Amino acid sequence: MDLLKTVYHKFREPWGSREQAVLSTKTAVTLFCAACSLQTGSEVSELPYYGLSPPVYPSPAGNGSTNAGWASAYDHAQNLVSRMTVEEKVNITRGWPGACAGNTGEVPRLGIPSLCFADGPSGLRGQEFVSAFPAGIHVAATFDRHLMYQHGRALGSEFHGRGVNVALGPAAGPLGRVARGGRNWEGLSNDPYLAGAGMGAITRGMQDAGVIATPKHWLLNEQEFRRRWTPTTGDAISANVDDRTLHELYAFPFMDALREGAGAVMCSYQRANHSYACQNSKLMNGILKIELGFEGFVVSDWDGQMSGVASANAGLDLVMPNAGFWGDNLTQAVRNGTLSEERISDMVTRILAPWFYLRQETDYPPPAIYTNTQKHLPVDVRADHAKLIEEVGAAGTVLVKNVNNTLPLKKPKFLCVYGYDATLKASPWQNRDRYSGAYDENFGWNTFNGTLITGGGSGSNSPPYVVSPFQALQERVTKDKGILRWDFHSDNPAEPYVNADACLVFINAYASESFDRTSLTDEFSDRLVLNVASWCANTIVVIHSAGIRTVDAWITHPNITATLFAGLPGQESGHSLTSILYGDINPSGRLPYTVARSESDYGRLLNSSVSADPFPQDSFTEGLLIDYRHFDKHQITPRFEFGFGLSYTSFAYANLSASTTATTKNLLAEFPDPNIPVVQGGHPALWDIVAVARCTVTNTGPVDGAEIAQLYVSVPRAGGEDSESPVRQLRGFVKVGPLAPGQREEAVFELTRRDLSVWDVVAQQWRLRRGVYRVWVGASSRDLRVGGSVVVG
Repeated sequence: MDLLKTVYHKFREPWGSREQAVLSTKTAVTLFCAACSLQTGSEVSELPYYGLSPPVYPSPAGNGSTNAGWASAYDHAQNLVSRMTVEEKVNITRGWPGACAGNTGEVPRLGIPSLCFADGPSGLRGQEFVSAFPAGIHVAATFDRHLMYQHGRALGSEFHGRGVNVALGPAAGPLGRVARGGRNWEGLSNDPYLAGAGMGAITRGMQDAGVIATPKHWLLNEQEFRRRWTPTTGDAISANVDDRTLHELYAFPFMDALREGAGAVMCSYQRANHSYACQNSKLMNGILKIELGFEGFVVSDWDGQMSGVASANAGLDLVMPNAGFWGDNLTQAVRNGTLSEERISDMVTRILAPWFYLRQETDYPPPAIYTNTQKHLPVDVRADHAKLIEEVGAAGTVLVKNVNNTLPLKKPKFLCVYGYDATLKASPWQNRDRYSGAYDENFGWNTFNGTLITGGGSGSNSPPYVVSPFQALQERVTKDKGILRWDFHSDNPAEPYVNADACLVFINAYASESFDRTSLTDEFSDRLVLNVASWCANTIVVIHSAGIRTVDAWITHPNITATLFAGLPGQESGHSLTSILYGDINPSGRLPYTVARSESDYGRLLNSSVSADPFPQDSFTEGLLIDYRHFDKHQITPRFEFGFGLSYTSFAYANLSASTTATTKNLLAEFPDPNIPVVQGGHPALWDIVAVARCTVTNTGPVDGAEIAQLYVSVPRAGGEDSESPVRQLRGFVKVGPLAPGQREEAVFELTRRDLSVWDVVAQQWRLRRGVYRVWVGASSRDLRVGGSVVVG
């Protein structure tokens, strides 16, 4: 323990120079390995890779080499920075009190304003006259790149309209490794390819609206338990991961956001391979800025900075929400040579370059951010976003059971509605019948408190109103001259209505920042469903869920005829749902995660780490095998697999063809040409299309509908065996249609070099393996309709 304390202080000490930083890091790693050897009795050489984060110094200076837009932005930024004093430069790198969630320093004499930062990934939090968009996990469930982009564009326009320079989103960290993770709903699925598609499309949409996007949290922020250092619990969890997994799983989706020009990245709270993420030089200097060519700035999560000069040298550019360990201390460090003036200049250049890149220096709206107690004129930025929110809400709704065409409803005259999630009104024993827009005041803040449209914490939003399922059902039933009966509070409704056409039961599963879920189900809701199903022969269950929700307590009950995972759909929740229930829209949503039959099927990936150690560890020994990859590898049958979702029609797949592209140069080269400069998003060759797969999809059913065709790839094994690789992994999806009955359309999947590559930990490069790549296309990760192969080498 004494040796571990020495390691702890060695990592936290204020390093005086880059050379000292390297020496200190090497010393700390050596001490850590020695400590492990002493505690376990094993030789250092036998220890696993986990926990090693090689130092990468110095922090590389940005140069705007990605494209002409970045080059111009850097020219403008460098010109301004060259005219600034050290004190002015330091002032730009820190947060100040202000109206926004974060506010940078300003330099009035040079026309540099304070930049406004605000949450979050699903709407401008805590404000009036803004929209409440669907959560990230719901957007991912659409499997629709066009809607992902439109979502980002609308979201960005609201931030822009309120004068917010930097929007804190989208999120791919957490990726969803831990099934009960409290913030999984903010992210864009448990699969890096799907999450990457969402990260790229949303980032492009937000920045097309003129707002700097901030992909977060970089990197390995996969649980809420002990995510931060506190004086009572001690250090934050250390997420320890091997190099291949780091690249192929967790950094993978961020590459798409960078490729689309992301101007900022937020580093995370926890430790990564034993070094706090906001001072981890391997993550920020090595991977983000060197390997992926990041041109923008790295901002700390709020109060996430854990050191001074060390974090600056490791690649952190901006600390929020105040001075942290910087301010006057950073000025002194530059004056005494501890921090080079080149580094502080690069920090400021990186902060200002995205400002110029998105042309925010010209006619950008001033911040219109107010507290609830401030009297102000309304600044309404919602436009017609309600229509898009309703469309995305419906597109991300997943039908998982539909016996004998129970749905769509056929103008029923008598509906019964049950469950706390059906309406806005909370149960009488809860004293939370209000919404104020504050940090944790959300609809559905816990079970039994009304319909759930978002999760809790900084990723929540501020709805101008909420269309509840009950409200929308009333509108439909009134139009059809029918009747409704309801009970929102009891788990055992007293009076059965035997003449009802259908009984709809609404339940939810809440999650929030600051804590992880304790269960993927709850007894109250399960009792409610079973009690209604005990007498109602046509019971339809609707789940608004912040993530995985197990259903085996009741899903096979013969009276439960239909079930929908309705996600976190935002303010138009009821309208989105009823458009599916009544068949105005044929459901096409797909599950962005795996729903197990039993919670224990997730194995060690069910719970966050519960270590009480002062230096808590969580080694990601499962490697690449999370979610459906875990189920496939261990041959576990899920209840509903990743990518699963039903339709009101049916589809047939045929005529799969797959081949390498004739125009691809050097396809068989093991590594991309190292002489070609890296651009933002990685080596340009990684984005070359190296193979194309095609198949036909035909609507064989009775009504119009769209199909989500999904492509999965199996990478050749190294030397015949490769226990680290998934059985197959998603590498393409296309929304086909809507198609009329009998109509056929070709689905085309373009595969990039990155899609088919693995990360070579020795060469430190992406590599195409020679051999046969198996390819499947189908309706889910386990409903694979047609197969083929591509040969490399």
